Amino acid sequence: MGNTVSCCVSPGGSPKITRQPDRLEDYQVNTDLSEDTGPYLQHISDREVPDDLAHESNPSDHAQASTIFLSKSQTDVRDKRKSNHINHVSPGLLSKKYSSCSTIFIDDSTVSQPNLKSTIKCVTLAIYYHIKNRDSDRSLDIFDEKKHPLSREQVPDDYSRIDPEHKLIYRFVRTLFSAAQLTAECAIVTLVYLERLLTYAEMDICPCNWKRMVLGAILLASKVWDDQAVWNVDYCQILKDITVEDMNEMERHFLELLQFNINVPASVYAKYYFDLRSLADDNNLSFPLEPLSKERAQKLEAISRLCEDKYKDLSKASIRRSFSADNLVGIRQSHAVLS
Repeated sequence: MGNTVSCCVSPGGSPKITRQPDRLEDYQVNTDLSEDTGPYLQHISDREVPDDLAHESNPSDHAQASTIFLSKSQTDVRDKRKSNHINHVSPGLLSKKYSSCSTIFIDDSTVSQPNLKSTIKCVTLAIYYHIKNRDSDRSLDIFDEKKHPLSREQVPDDYSRIDPEHKLIYRFVRTLFSAAQLTAECAIVTLVYLERLLTYAEMDICPCNWKRMVLGAILLASKVWDDQAVWNVDYCQILKDITVEDMNEMERHFLELLQFNINVPASVYAKYYFDLRSLADDNNLSFPLEPLSKERAQKLEAISRLCEDKYKDLSKASIRRSFSADNLVGIRQSHAVLS
């Protein structure tokens, strides 16, 4: 299910990958007839899309591909740095804390346990750059807020032309995560599903569809990641004016557009986490730093010792057929038993 070019997927159900005609000539199926062996059929591995093409088109499936949001944010980051350099803008007071001989500052965000508030800020900033630097306004009716409103308030006529601010996106996502008690890992998986939707369905996050697309990604990510998932009817308690039927229909369309590929490899998850940290550094969104306390240091030391003992046990359990000459000292030889 995680392989987008698997033989288990229907012929018309694979994701839409932008292919270059001149580079795919070598990957055509050979159907020439042979007198002795009959029709020649390629092996499944020979029919798979080349890695370089797959990496360019599916950043949410391959760890080697660059994330879309990071590339879209680079234009603004370069312009901001250039403007500050030309206008001789001073960075002001340094708000970032640095470690010294007496004090060590560390943050509580790791790839396995990210900081919730900082992660949501980074994810919503990535969505903001998706909207601001979008290539076009490709969308589907199921995500159009005008045709499927989330509230009874009248949608403005210019709703599709005004880009939302980062604060508005953050407030919307933060409300959902707080009410549903979702984790920071779910926010990262939400961003993975969003970029996978953009790649597979050839869509763009626009002012007219960003709320429903984000809601659909959060709904799916919470069910895949959390053991006790939030039901669709629970989201109806958060968003008072939306119906369960609408939530079910949106979830069904979201899954179909993803080709039911909800697998997120660990390498892809880690890539998105560290790219979000890079995005935070480029936009002066610092993760909260706290001085390393004695209790925290002892806890980290205990965890390190536990991992070290675990690796020692694994090395002892492994069968080694030979030893290096550097390790001959101290090796005990078993005594032979003569009968």
